[in-house]
Order: sequence, then structure tokens, then C-alpha cells
Amino acid sequence: MMANKLRKALDRDEWEITIVDKHRTHYYQPGFLFIPFGIYNKQDVVKPKADFIPPGVKMVFSEVDKVEAEENKVRLADGSVLLYDYLILATGTETRPDETPGLVDKLWRKEIFDFYTVEGAVELQKFFKQWEGGKLVLAITELPYKCPVAPIEFVCLADAYFTEKGIRDKVDITFVTPLAGAFTKPIATKMLSELLAEKNIKVVPDFYLEKVDNEKKTIVSYDEQEIPFDVLTIVPMNMGNSVIERSGLGDDMNYVPTDKHTLRSEKYENIFVLGDAANLPTSKAGSVAHFAADILFENLMSAIEGRPLMAKFDGHANCYIETGFGKGALIDFNYDTEPLPGTFPLPGVGPFGLLKNTKINHYGKVMFRWMYWHILLRGKELPIDPLMTMAGKKMIK
Repeated sequence: MMANKLRKALDRDEWEITIVDKHRTHYYQPGFLFIPFGIYNKQDVVKPKADFIPPGVKMVFSEVDKVEAEENKVRLADGSVLLYDYLILATGTETRPDETPGLVDKLWRKEIFDFYTVEGAVELQKFFKQWEGGKLVLAITELPYKCPVAPIEFVCLADAYFTEKGIRDKVDITFVTPLAGAFTKPIATKMLSELLAEKNIKVVPDFYLEKVDNEKKTIVSYDEQEIPFDVLTIVPMNMGNSVIERSGLGDDMNYVPTDKHTLRSEKYENIFVLGDAANLPTSKAGSVAHFAADILFENLMSAIEGRPLMAKFDGHANCYIETGFGKGALIDFNYDTEPLPGTFPLPGVGPFGLLKNTKINHYGKVMFRWMYWHILLRGKELPIDPLMTMAGKKMIK
């Protein structure tokens, strides 16, 4: 995404752009959610990275050993070194199931699954095809985690899936979270909690998961609450990439301290941080990275040209929430404004409804996959402002 934007703007005779990535395959991660329910399969979320690299950009497929920021060097796993004038860190966040005692044990990917990896999602699809019912528990281990609405979407899709299979009356669905409710913000929490209640999905709030007991098939909190399961779907602990730790660039969760408005490293003026790698006080969601990319691009160009960094990111996040049965909800918010009801993107017209459960919102979610492959990754402009607007939103007192 950034390489496509920058290659169009920078003189090829003066600027060399290099991408370093250890993976040759690119995954459409929002699609992992749909795999357990047979809506997507693995081939629907996979494309070669080379398909999206513009001419004039050098691609290096290698693991990074560490960044030596004081010397403007990136040291690769094979010992070779890349020098840089400016560095963009887009190392993301990764699931760490090994951080929770008992999670990666004898029941792992047999009766305990994750859907934040394509491997976990595929194994869960196989399990659900033959499962005849019981206690399905979705548990969030700790904040932050990728795509805060995905666990809500999962239990909603599970409700629809087992209803369509004719065994919903045999499936007890429980949503377990360390939050005080279904979401982080009060207005959205009220709407989403009511939605889950309508679907007969039990919500267990304020549950701080300590460990998983494989023998008793329970999850256990720090205050010794226990919840039994027949199948557990887990949102594992998330941490920044280990290269950030090796490089001494991160906090205790391996996220890079970053100016939340300029997206520049708080420590190094020639390092910018995009997406989940940053310690921004907003959602670790794809939409945040997409909106932030426009701001980062403006500020990086300003830095290159010796101008002040005037573009300010506001933490804009826009999340479609798949709710099952061909419907969906939508939330739009930023650092300072919580999700509010209304219409998006046009006031009074929409066509999408904020904090409403509608069919058109579902189509927005489905349409996004095409936009992702054909517009976003190729650095093309979206017809949506990267900064949040209050247009169409209704204030609630």
C-alpha cells in the first residue's frame, strides 16, 4: 500500500524503495472469520505478494534480524545489511497463544481453536462440519487484539450457521470478555449487547483469563471463576512482532511508541510507523491502517522535503460488523468520538446505517474484499476521507 503510493510520488532516479518481508503470500485477514462457517475457503483469502508490487520497487523476501536505528541499518537474517534514509515499520501484531498457560496443549486445534490464523480457521471449519452441538465458548484473553469486532461477528455467524444446520437448540453460545460489555464504547456496547441477547448469546464480562484447564475443559480467570466448554474458540494474546523487541524499539508488548497524530516514531525522526505495529490508542484494525496510510504519506513527503509535519491522524476507524442471516452493522469513530448512530458516508442518505443491523451493511462487508485486493493494496484512493467526519452522525446526550 505505502510502496504503491510512494513510488508514484518519488523520483526514481533519486529514491530507491525496498520492501522487506519474510512471507511471499498475502492473506486477506478479514476473510479468516468466514472460513469456519464455509462462507470462504483458504483459496479465497490468499494471493501472491508479487501481484501487488509496483514496477520500480525492490522486493526482498527475508526475515529481519533487527533494526539498528542509531545507524540507519536493517540487518537481515542472512547477515546482509540494508541502509535507509527513512524507514516505515509495518510489522503488525501477532497472536501468541503460547503466552496463556494450557492453551497450546492436548486440545489445541482439536477442541480449542483460533480463527486469527488461516490454519486455525481451516481446522475449525473441519470441526464444525461434524460437530453435533454442546457448549461453544468464545473467549478473549487480553487487550489489545486485532479487529475488536471480530469476536462479536464470530458468535453472530455461529448463531446463523447452527440455525441453518438445524441444531441451534443444541448449541449454547457464550461470549467471554475482559471488557465490561460487548465493546469498548458505551453506545456501541448497548446496541451490540442487545443484539447478542436477541440471538440468545450469553455475555460474560470482566473475565480476565488466566489459564485453560484441558482436563476439566474449562477456562479459568484470575479470580478463579470457571467456565466449561465443549469447544473453545480463543482470541489469543496479541503482541508486536519480535523484531521490534530484538531491535529495542518497542514497549513491553513490542509495540512502537509513536506520535498518535504524525505517525512518526517518538524516538527517531526518520522512522514512521503504520498500522498495528504502533502503540496508538485506537483499534488494531485494517481500516485504521488504511486511513493512517494517507496521513503517513503526507508527513513522510513533508519530512523528505524538509517541511513541518502538518497532517494529523485522528485515529479514524470504520468497521463493518457481520451479524449473520445476510445482515450487518457499521461503526465509525476516532480517538475522541465514540461510535454514534446515523448514516454513512452521506448525511441522511447513507446508504449505510451506523449502529443499525441492515442488509446494505452486510453488502458493504462483502464488497470490501474486492476493494481490498483491487484498490487498497494498489495504493489507489478510496472515496472516503481518512479523517472522521461528524456528518450524518446523531449526538446522544
